[in-house]
Amino acid sequence: MKRDIKAFFFLSLTLMMCPAVHADEGMWMLYNLPDAVYERMQGYGFTMSKDELVDRLSTCVVNFSGYCTGEVVSPNGLLMTNHHCGFEAVRSHSTTEHDYVLHGFMADSLSDELPCEGLFAAFMKNQEEVTDTLRALGIDTLSNFDRDLLIDSLEEAMTKRVKETDTTLYVEIDAFYEGNAYYATTYRMYDDIRLVMAPPKSLGKFGGERDNWMWPRQTCDFSVFRIYEDGKPLSTPLYIPVSTDGYKEGDFAMTIGYPGSTNRYLSSYGIEQMRDCLNDPIQQVRGVKQQVMKRHMDASEEVRIKYDSKYAQSSNYWKNAIGMNKCIDSIGLVKQKQEFERKLMKSENSENSDYSEYSENSENSDNSENSDLSTLKNLYLRQRKAMRAHTLFMETFTKRSNNELATRAYRYCNGMPVQGADKRLRKQYVQFTDNSDTYDRQLDIDVMAALLKNYREQITKLEDTQNIPNIPSNPNTLSTPNNLNFLPSFYEIIDKDFYGDYHRYVEYLWNNSVLMTTKKIPMKLSKKLSRDPGIEFSMALLESLADIRLAIDSVKDSIQVMERRLCAAKIRMEQDQPHYSDANFTMRLSYGQVGGYRLGDYDSGYTTTPQSLLDKVTQYVNSQEDTTQTTNPYEEYFLEPEIIQIMQKSELSENSDNSEYSENSDKSDNTKKPFALCFLTNNDITGGNSGSPVVDGKGRLIGLAFDGTWDSLSSDIYFDNTLARCISVDIRYVLYIIKQWAKGERLLKEMMGEL
Repeated sequence: MKRDIKAFFFLSLTLMMCPAVHADEGMWMLYNLPDAVYERMQGYGFTMSKDELVDRLSTCVVNFSGYCTGEVVSPNGLLMTNHHCGFEAVRSHSTTEHDYVLHGFMADSLSDELPCEGLFAAFMKNQEEVTDTLRALGIDTLSNFDRDLLIDSLEEAMTKRVKETDTTLYVEIDAFYEGNAYYATTYRMYDDIRLVMAPPKSLGKFGGERDNWMWPRQTCDFSVFRIYEDGKPLSTPLYIPVSTDGYKEGDFAMTIGYPGSTNRYLSSYGIEQMRDCLNDPIQQVRGVKQQVMKRHMDASEEVRIKYDSKYAQSSNYWKNAIGMNKCIDSIGLVKQKQEFERKLMKSENSENSDYSEYSENSENSDNSENSDLSTLKNLYLRQRKAMRAHTLFMETFTKRSNNELATRAYRYCNGMPVQGADKRLRKQYVQFTDNSDTYDRQLDIDVMAALLKNYREQITKLEDTQNIPNIPSNPNTLSTPNNLNFLPSFYEIIDKDFYGDYHRYVEYLWNNSVLMTTKKIPMKLSKKLSRDPGIEFSMALLESLADIRLAIDSVKDSIQVMERRLCAAKIRMEQDQPHYSDANFTMRLSYGQVGGYRLGDYDSGYTTTPQSLLDKVTQYVNSQEDTTQTTNPYEEYFLEPEIIQIMQKSELSENSDNSEYSENSDKSDNTKKPFALCFLTNNDITGGNSGSPVVDGKGRLIGLAFDGTWDSLSSDIYFDNTLARCISVDIRYVLYIIKQWAKGERLLKEMMGEL
């Protein structure tokens, strides 16, 4: 295992507006953890050695199916992650007769554990720097497209080499520090993952969208799986031990996981683009879509089962986009970044500026140190319309739309797997599988009709730049390649043949297109098939997407080069502190402490209790009795009577059922208080960390990270140590539900090392 790293990466890539990195900030690579960071961890109460951290603790954490994190908690491959990470697997096994989403699931024996198609667990086995190798191959001189090709070829060669000794291994190469460094990570993958236990939806998603990104929380967000190898539970002699000792404010807490993506080194102009051209259209389109979905889901249990997971995924990022934009504006992040950038450019020697070859207006600039920033600003402005159009397109016409018609049309024009004889075009075809059990026709039609209308309205607004926040009206700064059309040509058909009736048009596609069947679609289309309305719809999408991408790509390389060099300038300016790379779904650790936060007169506290959950249930019950309301605003605070009784028992300190999970409130008189349900730490997390183990100073599991607070939604671009908080479900809450609701004595004994 390679653990050394060049001095370059011990330098600071400090956050733009901060003169020093906060001690608790950072998503640190394990294989080259700086000594200064490790010493700080020890000062907080971490007792494991660096070798134990890498060779023992990190080997128990997995990449869960490419979007979450999981941890091994027994010697028999038992794996824990969040309920929302396993939600789709639970849904895929659910029917109206056996609704495991609504009622939960518990396997009474190994033979009852349910195989989950598409899930995998990948263990990190090694990580090494390959920057010098790629530089020797000329990566610094290549366009972004050619850089990707070079990385792919090296990745393929390294994977081929490791598979010669073990076919379960593969290699991924990722860019770090804005493309200034590259690391190759070797993983071992297991793809036989089986569902063991999931709590009912009322617990696993308690609070639903109302509480999402909010504190206080009482969500029992966990699910249990098992890794199998050759049909048997995987032997995992190294696993994270479970602790029922609890914690107190100020105690050490660490997460290890796979954070997906952060942009903390992004320029102020990139942040403006993220706010206005990514987050804003995401929340706009998903708001339209989710309103239609919810109406259908509320009307039918069968439809709800099909769309529960899709709706949850969509609404999670819808609310994230809203919250992030509010945070960006409320703290004045763009202005702060711009001020720092001006200071940064003043520290650079203008005669030797790394940006000079990209500068368009340096001779006319009234302020030479700002000319490079002006160039970067203008590049972003030239791309801005197309970036907003791209987000609108992807949210409307791809899998992100949660719409079957749009998804199939997009897949057809974007490289579906070709079947049939390799060299005989007439024998080649593509074919959609029958997945009719995953969607509802009428919901799909209604959603697509609403999205088609909305897309046109939003694209039309792009023609009037005043309707987009903070976009100037100067046409020279917004120029894109000529003859581009962001509105697909089928809108002419809607107007001419369907008199602007989007619903009739979508029904026509459903009733008359081969795309909505399982028939073979030849690669060489007949005249009849070439006039198929769904295929025409698909081709129109392809043409518009090509125009959008052409506009984006016209300045994409220049923007990325300048962002990369801006990062290099920060390295030169800040050379005395260790720092971390932005998240890229590679394993990272974050250390910190248990504790809440204060915002004005508000004191968050750092734990929630069973009584706080019961208080929310009371809000639901009281609202049910209010006949003046058509819907219950607290409907997501519903709990089944059986679970209410279980949680009421947990509040009784003298009750022996929860004594093993209670904590001493006063060791002098040995009194007990109820265990916490959820708790706060100042660990640095983002999407992908869901399911990450939260461990104490001894490396023992005390909880599972599952969310962040509303006031920390800007953490992907700015970590505020005073407000950013990670929300975790207490492992004692998990154990209590396994024992009292699932009657899972077998699981408890396995997790506690008694089997």
